[in-house]
Amino acid sequence: MTDKIKTDKAPQAIGAYSQGIATDKFVFTSGQIGINPSTGELITENFGDEVRQVLMNVQSVLEAGGSNINNIIKLSVFITDLSNFKLVNDIFIDFFNGDYPARSVVEVSALPLNANIEIEAIGKK
Repeated sequence: MTDKIKTDKAPQAIGAYSQGIATDKFVFTSGQIGINPSTGELITENFGDEVRQVLMNVQSVLEAGGSNINNIIKLSVFITDLSNFKLVNDIFIDFFNGDYPARSVVEVSALPLNANIEIEAIGKK
């Protein structure tokens, strides 16, 4: 059994996909970019702020599906400039307080709406 996740605390889907899917044991988020759900604006002026917004969006989708940031099993991170890896890592250190999930970081040529970073997560319930 699966349930589609829909929350106003994360950006609405900008294509033919759900914000996430919840099963009886796991929550799978779709890729989240740095859109502020309150304003609908993509944060791109400051990369650190963009990363933090993406993580808050991931957190909101996980919570709407019955999981939370502490139950993340795996993150997939897509960035358009791998030279930002250290800043991403530093923000993750603060955000996860030493309890780190498994993670991949991949440089890509472009992301939706010209975002600089996109993150998808798998969390346990």
